[in-house]
Amino acid sequence: MVMKTNGFIEGGFPDELKRVLRSVGSEWGDVVDDMEALQVVPLKGAMTNEVFRIIWPTKCGNLNRNILVRIYGEGVEAFFNRDNEIRTFECMSKHGQGPRLLGRFADGRVEEFIHARTLSAADLRDHEISALVAAKMREFHDLEMPGPRTILLWNRMRGWLVQAKSMCSAKDVKEFCLDSLENEINMLEKELSHDYLDMGFCHNDLQYGNIMLDEETRSITLIDYEYASFNPVAYDIANHFCEMVANYHSATPHILDYSKYPELEERHRFVHAYLCSAGKQPREDEAELLLQEVEKYTLASHVFWGLWGIISGHVNKIEFDYMEYARQRFQQYWMRKQKLLASSDKAPDNHVDGYVVYDR
Repeated sequence: MVMKTNGFIEGGFPDELKRVLRSVGSEWGDVVDDMEALQVVPLKGAMTNEVFRIIWPTKCGNLNRNILVRIYGEGVEAFFNRDNEIRTFECMSKHGQGPRLLGRFADGRVEEFIHARTLSAADLRDHEISALVAAKMREFHDLEMPGPRTILLWNRMRGWLVQAKSMCSAKDVKEFCLDSLENEINMLEKELSHDYLDMGFCHNDLQYGNIMLDEETRSITLIDYEYASFNPVAYDIANHFCEMVANYHSATPHILDYSKYPELEERHRFVHAYLCSAGKQPREDEAELLLQEVEKYTLASHVFWGLWGIISGHVNKIEFDYMEYARQRFQQYWMRKQKLLASSDKAPDNHVDGYVVYDR
C-alpha cells in the first residue's frame, strides 16, 4: 500500500493516521477493521498538498465508504497559517460550503469525501458550468466569516517577497526583478485600491481542481481554502480568469497557454452571472466597471502566483516546474502592466519576452 511518493508513507499508514481512521471507522460502525483492506487512490492536480481517496470496504458485501486524506505539502507554512486554515475549513463546513473535517494528525487531516466530480480545464469554458461557478463565487464572497474584514493581499505578497529573496541566488533575484517588486506591489496597491470596490471573503485559488460539480443536482462546491481571506472580489474573479489558461493534468502542467485567456464576451458573461446571482439585474455600467477592475487585478494575480512559484520551487517536492511557472506569471505581469494601468513605466531591461499575450 504505497500512498505518498516522497516517503511519508511506504507500505502502510503511520500510527497516528491509523488512530484517526479507526476513530472515524468506529463512528460509522459498518466498515471492516483490517487496515490492509483499504484501497488508496492518489488524486492528481494538487500543487500544495498531496491528496488521496481512501476506499474503505464495509461489512455489507460489495458496499464501500470513501474518505479523503490530505497530506500537507512540505514548506507550506511559508504561505499560510495552518491553524487559521483549519478554522476556515471548519467554518465553511458549518456554512454547508464544503466537506466535513473528520480528523487531524500531525502531517495532514481526514475529510469527508464529496461525491461529485472535480472540474476539468475544459469545464471552465462551458457556459452553464461557468454560470454556476459565478453564482457560487458570489455566495462564497457573501459568507459571514470570523476575523477582521481587512484585505490581506498586499501584505501577503510583501511577506512572500521577503521569503523569495532570501531563498534565491543573485542570478534569480535579477532574472525575476525581485529588487523592484516591492515598489511594484506598493504601486499596485495604490492604483487598485478604491472605496467603491466590493470586498468579500475570497477563495483566492479558484482553479478548476478546486471546484466540484454534482452531476445530478448541478450544485457547485468550492474546496481547498488554504489561501482564502478577505480581499476585493475583483481580485478573486481576476484570478479565476487567469486560471483558465492552465491545464494541470497535461503532460506539461506548468505550461500556461495565454491564448486561452477568456475573451471579452466570455468575461462579460461570467461577471453578469456573478452580479445577477444576487437576485437583481445589474446596471450595465456596474458590470462594465467590475470588468475593468477585474482586468487590472490580473496583474496582482500574476505577482501573487509568481512569488508562490519561486518559493514553492525551493520548498515543495511535488513534481511540478514551479520556477518556470513563476517565470511565465511574471512575464505576463510586465507585458500587460503598461496597457492595463495606462502607465508610462517600463519593465526592467532584464525581463523575459516571448510568451503569447492574450487577445483583448
